[in-house]
Amino acid sequence: MQRILIVEDERDIADLVGFNLERAGYEVLKAHDGITGAELAILERPDLVILDLMLPGKDGYGVFKELRRDSRSRDIPVIMLTARAQTEDRIQGLEAGADDYLTKPFSPKELMLRVQAVLKRSDGPPGAVEVTYGPFRFDKNSLKFYLSGQPVELTSTEFKLLLFLTERAGKAQDRNDLLRTVWGYSDEVHSRTLDTHMKRLRQKLGEHAAMVETVRGIGYCVSSL
Repeated sequence: MQRILIVEDERDIADLVGFNLERAGYEVLKAHDGITGAELAILERPDLVILDLMLPGKDGYGVFKELRRDSRSRDIPVIMLTARAQTEDRIQGLEAGADDYLTKPFSPKELMLRVQAVLKRSDGPPGAVEVTYGPFRFDKNSLKFYLSGQPVELTSTEFKLLLFLTERAGKAQDRNDLLRTVWGYSDEVHSRTLDTHMKRLRQKLGEHAAMVETVRGIGYCVSSL
């Protein structure tokens, strides 16, 4: 049974989210302040954290940074749940490395779809072990990525996005196809999510960033060698 930690100071919202998760078959942990939430995530290592940004003790961004600094929690996927609906807040959350971002008020059904999508793409693909392409090397079993032989930390979403493009190198991939495959949804509202992840991914690729090309009017492409 997969475990999900809810870090939310509004107990009625935490209870609502927890109820829907338990009904879907997940085990639920709860914390109502940032300090406790960070401690629980590091000690219990849940499969997913649903993290509110406006928390007492330590805000959600502080909790998120602490989780990413600790080797025990840095690979745990995080969905940010917040009342901040402005585009810049969504972009800030995604640029920080969050796997998804959902604003209040939210539909429990939409939350469950997001949870399922994040957990699905966090699972290592079974079977094949490695994909090598130029300076890129992917270890599918451990979700580890190596650039010119050196390990580079990618989130599970970044890993899946770059792997999807690499396995189709030389062919432009439509934006909507990428959103559907990697995030489980596709519409203009979420198109900035893709762009934000691509921006962060290119930063991590450094001198090899040009291998990920923008195909105007279509989407993105990993260039042919």
